[in-house]
Parts: sequence; C-alpha cells; structure tokens
Amino acid sequence: MSEPVQTPQTFPTRIFSGIQPSGGLTLGNYLGALKRFVQKQDEGIETVYCLVDMHAITVWQDPAKLRQQTREAAAGFIAAGIDPARSILFNQSQVTAHAELAWIFNCVARMGWMSRMTQWKDKTAGKNAEAESLGLFAYPALMAADILAYKATHVPVGEDQKQHIELTRDIAMKFNHDYKVNFFPVTEPVIEGAATRVMSLRDGTKKMSKSDPSDQSRINLTDDADTIAKKFRKAKTDSEPLPDSIEGLKDRPDARNLVNVYAALADMTPDAVIAEYAGAQFGTFKPALADLAVAKLSPITTKMSQLMQDPAEIDRILGEGAARADAIARPILDQVYDIVGMIRSRPF
Repeated sequence: MSEPVQTPQTFPTRIFSGIQPSGGLTLGNYLGALKRFVQKQDEGIETVYCLVDMHAITVWQDPAKLRQQTREAAAGFIAAGIDPARSILFNQSQVTAHAELAWIFNCVARMGWMSRMTQWKDKTAGKNAEAESLGLFAYPALMAADILAYKATHVPVGEDQKQHIELTRDIAMKFNHDYKVNFFPVTEPVIEGAATRVMSLRDGTKKMSKSDPSDQSRINLTDDADTIAKKFRKAKTDSEPLPDSIEGLKDRPDARNLVNVYAALADMTPDAVIAEYAGAQFGTFKPALADLAVAKLSPITTKMSQLMQDPAEIDRILGEGAARADAIARPILDQVYDIVGMIRSRPF
C-alpha cells in the first residue's frame, strides 16, 4: 500500500448540490436552488448537480412514482437553464461512489452528531423515533459523501440545510485528522439571494413544501399560468399597505415572503421592491407579483412538459452525466480506500 499523501493540497473550486426527487418541484426549489445553479454554471465554475434518489428512499417511495419524479426533476433542471453539456447532471444511484463513501463516513461520524441534526429531531418530534428507518437517521453521512466524493469546495444551500454542511465539514476534518492527511476540502456553504428560503403562501412562518396538504400553499413548476396567477392573488397577507422601508416588514411574515419572492424573480433587492411599491395595497402588489411570476415560470413549465414527452432522452442525459460524475468520484474513492488501508486489486 502506498503511503497516504500528507502534503498540503490546493483544491480547485467545484460546486456540488442536489435535490430530492421525492415530489414535484416548487417555486421554492426554483428560487432557492435552480435559479442559483444556473447562475453558478454561467460563472464558468465546474458544477455538479445531482438528483438524490437514494436520499428519497429514507421514507418509502412508490417505485414507479420515484422514477417519474426523478425524470421530472431532471426536466426541471434543464428547463430552468442547466445545460448538461456545461454542468454534470445525474441521479445519485447511478454513481456507486456515493454509497461506498457514505459507509466510510458512517464510521467517521459520531452518533451524537447525527442525533443533534435539527431535521432528524423535527421529523421525529412526538413520534416513535425507533420506528424510523436507519437511513433517515444516518443520511447526513450520505449527504457528506455526495459532496466529498467530488471534493466539492462550495455547496449552494438554503438556511435550513446549513447544519448539514457543517456536519460535512466536521466529517472532512475528522477524516483528515484521523488519517493525518489533507485529503478532503472543508466545504463552504453558499447562501445568497433574496429568497433563499421561500415560505408558504398560506403561512409565512413555514417553508414552502411539496409535502404540505394544501396545494394553495405552493407554486408548482408544473402549474399553468392561470393557476400560478390565482395562487398569488389568493396568497395570505395582512390588511396594511407595504411600508416605506424593509424594517416595516419585520413582524409581517406573509408580506415579507411575497416581497422576497418578487425581489428574487425580478433580480432586485427587497429594499428596491419596497422603494417601488411603498404605500401600495396588496390589491395592487399581488397582481403585479402574479404577472411577474407567470412571465418567469411559464417558459419553464412549457419546456418541462416538452421534455417529459421523451423520457428516454432524459434517461440518456442522466446516464451521460453519471458517467462523467463517476470519472471524477471513482479515483477519489480509490484514494480514500488506500488511505484507510483497504487492499485494492486494481491499480489506481
């Protein structure tokens, strides 16, 4: 076995991010992820984007629906502007390095780290946690493997995912420390934009979610123009006009959410939106927001529908992306096995 490399490394900038294909894509996915993914791609940075179907099965999924939702998510990425020739786009289960590295990270991470994950505590609050799948408890180690299999240096995330990036950093640092190497980068979260966390249209204190029982709470990327407009016009607000400064929205979560969404769709700051609409009633602002949303989202919806007419082409794109992803991840994983002390019969 060769000696592990212990000299300092300079890690090239590489972005990785993923979305679970466990339900339809929403406006929250677009503003919080897809729109920013496209921007990063256009900055000339190497970008790796993954549909994390292995994460999706931490809770039971209907196999036919999972396949359909994975293709729909891929269509959403492409319709939003991700170019499979410039970015790597694939589904997680086609690249086995994710699962292999996750096992090693399961042995690096500590039980206490996992039990402190906010999403684990939220999902099991008031429930019998012992009845949940082991995968639901341990999936942050798989998330770390998703990122570090590519030695990704930056991960665009919403505020609610920041803790998982912190865990990824902890795993990378512990691995490097335990094996006296400087092998994995300490990944940085990228949290930016006016609407990094889009809230429900029915309750501005809750995140917009595809699992919300009310379809009126979210904008689906498959919604047609009339549906998008109607949902925004019926979105929950208060009776006060928009204030003349952003501070005036401090205790108005529903109003603040709509201002943030407008800002993100229009590529403006929330302050600029307030400056334009100060004193306006929501009877004026919501139709303007609806028109803006339709103009921005309808082309994506149309393109997604066209792409979904040819599932074989989507599968081809995902397969080509998986081959490109594997070409990056496999040599990294082989080096990990070498560092850990595994005997490998093939050269690397």
